[in-house]
Amino acid sequence: LRLTGVLDDCFCDIESIDVFNNFKIYPSIKKLTERDYFRYYRVNLKRPCPFWPDDGHCSIRDCHVEPCPESKIPVGIKSGNYNKYSQAANSVSGLSDCEQAKELGAINSTLSNQSKEAFADWARHDDAQDHFCELDDETSPDAEYVDLLLNPERYTGYKGPSAWRVWNSIYEENCFKPRSVYRPLNPLAPSRGESRFVCLCLEKRVFYRLISGLHSSINIHLCAEYLLDEGWGKPVWGPNIQEFRQRFDPAETKGEGTRRLKNLYFLYLIELRALSKVAPYFERAFVNLYTGNAQEDGATKELLLQVFNETKAFPMHFDEKSMFAGNKMEAKTLKEEFRLHFKNISRIMDCVGCSKCRLWGKLQTQGLGTALKILFSEKEIKNLPEHSPSKGFQLTRQEIVALLNGFGRLSTSIHQLHSFRSLLKQKR
Repeated sequence: LRLTGVLDDCFCDIESIDVFNNFKIYPSIKKLTERDYFRYYRVNLKRPCPFWPDDGHCSIRDCHVEPCPESKIPVGIKSGNYNKYSQAANSVSGLSDCEQAKELGAINSTLSNQSKEAFADWARHDDAQDHFCELDDETSPDAEYVDLLLNPERYTGYKGPSAWRVWNSIYEENCFKPRSVYRPLNPLAPSRGESRFVCLCLEKRVFYRLISGLHSSINIHLCAEYLLDEGWGKPVWGPNIQEFRQRFDPAETKGEGTRRLKNLYFLYLIELRALSKVAPYFERAFVNLYTGNAQEDGATKELLLQVFNETKAFPMHFDEKSMFAGNKMEAKTLKEEFRLHFKNISRIMDCVGCSKCRLWGKLQTQGLGTALKILFSEKEIKNLPEHSPSKGFQLTRQEIVALLNGFGRLSTSIHQLHSFRSLLKQKR
């Protein structure tokens, strides 16, 4: 699998990104996303799919989150039991495909009482901040904190028409449609004309490349953390080369594989640029990453600023002005269009039939949406007051957690890609 040279739409070569990511960014971002502030993500996984009826195949209803009984809750958040598989995942042998996907895709919702008390404290702290952006999932009574370290993104057996339909609908969002038109109930149904109209497409290529990059990244995670052996109560996860080649080998994908991977690098550069641009927001002394433990919070912020300094030192940043060119009014319209798209894609994620896939789909979509919000807000970030919040630009806890974890996933993909290249070389 040869992937070299300059990326389309930007002056940057793949080799430079590999070295920069694998040696500088990946170790820091991995450490950062293990801190308490970043490992807990508040999300609503109970929203019904608004676009088509439940299809009953490994569906949302079957993949619901079982609250953990009191007796099984480990003592204290930091007991370090990160890699314990949920009991469901330990007994997957002898199940049908659908049942297996249900078991592997279930969310491990173990939280200690200590964590729950801390979250109430976090909420009080966050509510006291001035919020100037729309809070969607965060304020819903169905939203709950999920421990991302207990629910790693990996293969769950969720595939087939149900998964394909979700991605198909997301790619459809590539076309910026007039807002008055609602999407057809089933995007795969043959069109009777109601969904075929002139698209109002702005910066269509960029939007497509971002979504394609996200799709590639998610597929790399699933290939790298594949269920290789169900074992006797001890599942073995690891890289599946055959699955990887099926999705990315040019010979197996009619040449599409290379383009998919290039789109991953393009998305990485966009989010990297957003991180370097948002640094001044966090560099202000009063902005803290609050968990109630002052020492831990200080260390987390230091680690975050370290990541920002790494991103700022990258010499070949994507120039977003080429993407958001045009007059002020046009840029404003474009910003609003992108925001609505990501909101809609987040709603499409509510149609994913596997809880774990839905969790990571929502998080990474919100991470990318937050990155674009940053790139659209350059002037507001430049004019931030040094000692107080600003009506011009604000990030919620959920956006910050999604932004860094979303970028962490892309960084992990590029790191895993390097491993796959070595494995393929050995095979040859």
